[in-house]
Amino acid sequence: MIVVRRARAADAAAIGAVHVAAWRSTYPGILPDSYLARMSATRKAREYEAAIIRGASVIVAAPESRAPRIVGFTTAGPARLRGIGEGEIDTLYVLDDWRDQGIGRRLLRAAAKDLAGRGCASAFLWVLRDNPSRFFYQHLGGQPAMQGESHVAGVAVPQLAYCWDPIDRLLAASPA
Repeated sequence: MIVVRRARAADAAAIGAVHVAAWRSTYPGILPDSYLARMSATRKAREYEAAIIRGASVIVAAPESRAPRIVGFTTAGPARLRGIGEGEIDTLYVLDDWRDQGIGRRLLRAAAKDLAGRGCASAFLWVLRDNPSRFFYQHLGGQPAMQGESHVAGVAVPQLAYCWDPIDRLLAASPA
């Protein structure tokens, strides 16, 4: 059984490892290989630990029988860019061996519940345009809302924003 819960500072190392593993398995050919090779789970762990201590919304998925192993996580907060939605889901990563088990959906719904609890009536997220997982967000009712680009290691990377307005569309997404 998978438990979805708020992250604790002690989870930071595992969260950093999931982040790096997910990027390395998802983004070859999309992001520069040299950048992916230089990614540091330790550096990411420090960033997530600081965010958790600050009270940021970091939600993890862990097998109940294998705690404290983290197999996925999400982060969310107020929108950084106005005009798309009120709340923003910043990250959603699940280890390859744990995909297609409903974990991403549960994490995304938990992030939406957290945002709704903060008073956000809508939510959005950015996904790299060439990331095949973008169809997951469409399947859950996310509507394309904007195009943009992110810069990673000096390379411009096209991205898309998917929005749930109202946020209830995401909260109502089937749990299975």
